[in-house]
Amino acid sequence: MKDKLPYDKTSAESIWQYSAGLLGHTLREFAPVDYIEQGGGKGSLGQMVEELYFQMENNSRPEADFAEAGMELKCTPLKKGNKEQLLIKERLVCNMINYMEVVNEDFEHSHFYLKCQLMLLLFYLHIQGADKLDLEFLISILWRFPAKDLEIIKKDYETIINKIKAGKAHELSEGDTLYLGACRKGQKDDAPRDQPFSSEKAVGRAFSLKPAYMRTILEWAIKSGKNHLNSIQEEKSSLVSIRELKTQSFEDIVLNRFQPFIGKPYKQLAKKLKVDISNSPKNLFATIASAIASKKEHFNVNKSDEFLKAGLTMKAIRVQANGSIKEAMAFENIDYQEVYDNDNWFDSRLYEIFSSRFMFVIFKEQTQGKGDYVLDNVFFWTMPQQDLAGAEEYWEHIRKNVLENHIDHQYFWKAGDDKKFHVRPKARDSRDLADNPNGGKCKKFCYWFNNDYVRQIVKENSK
Repeated sequence: MKDKLPYDKTSAESIWQYSAGLLGHTLREFAPVDYIEQGGGKGSLGQMVEELYFQMENNSRPEADFAEAGMELKCTPLKKGNKEQLLIKERLVCNMINYMEVVNEDFEHSHFYLKCQLMLLLFYLHIQGADKLDLEFLISILWRFPAKDLEIIKKDYETIINKIKAGKAHELSEGDTLYLGACRKGQKDDAPRDQPFSSEKAVGRAFSLKPAYMRTILEWAIKSGKNHLNSIQEEKSSLVSIRELKTQSFEDIVLNRFQPFIGKPYKQLAKKLKVDISNSPKNLFATIASAIASKKEHFNVNKSDEFLKAGLTMKAIRVQANGSIKEAMAFENIDYQEVYDNDNWFDSRLYEIFSSRFMFVIFKEQTQGKGDYVLDNVFFWTMPQQDLAGAEEYWEHIRKNVLENHIDHQYFWKAGDDKKFHVRPKARDSRDLADNPNGGKCKKFCYWFNNDYVRQIVKENSK
């Protein structure tokens, strides 16, 4: 390390200000000739940034990278969408979970919190196959978790730790939590790890900030420019307050808001909540559910601060009096370019959707064919691991057809194929087409849950 650094190593703000000089540049511009000639650039991108730009010696110490400033350095990739917009490429991996040790750490003294409570986030543009020295850095953010986010992250951490303490590290899922996930880490053939309260081995996992959470950071940064120490303030579309989170989990707060309305007819609810039903809008039941969850603020909860950061999805389901469900459940249209480019299921958009948490709001008909629905139940749900395995097969089948340019209904899984998932067209009209990564245009198709799978979920979570 040089005796005189071009920044104050004890000041996070000084380090962040110095990092601005990396934006719009690549590490090759800061690499000495002998470094390149000797084949430098074999370590992680973060290590290379420390060595080449911040003039730090690489080390394996467990504390934060900028220890004297109490700040961790994280380099995280972006990609460009079809309209050249910047998008989050993946979750932000924070640190490996040591199953044997983490059960003895409370949140405030955990390795995760001590390293990541303050982070210098350097966003760079990912280019497939490019040398790390040639990746361009675009955005630098000094990130401290907002107080409300920290309360949710703390609950997430405790959820993960409690599952390990229950001897269920092998059952951990990113869908267990909201902002902080326990993502799979390592290669498929890596040996599973010991856990302290079960003889069953568990795959390696790491604490990570979910793609949805990283997406909100990126969108805020693009909108507001360079960050400062205050980070994101509480949004107007917040569902819960920090005061509420001090005593209850986010999910318990939301579930408790529904309790006074359980068993009430939907028309009575609409009147009380001032929801207009005169035109019987298609999203009427979702609007009623949003009004309850938001305490009559009448905004779509799927667009609330907490739902967006968590990747949470609310689905309002109508169950007929005989227990059947007419409609299958639609998700977003397939991004063919994303499917084409990505060969890793765990980094796919579909994995993010299906492994995230869901909130189901159930309205049940009382008399067959009468449409006299009442609010029957509400619950949060995570797709079980065995169903996620089926979803991976579903994704692989879709990807195979995209790669082979078989983007047509005849090639995809259909509702009658006795699977849990299928593909169905979803477009405004025949002229509403998508870009085909193989060239030209193609029909728009959408991810779907089969209606019998939705029925199974509802039945298994009935009161």
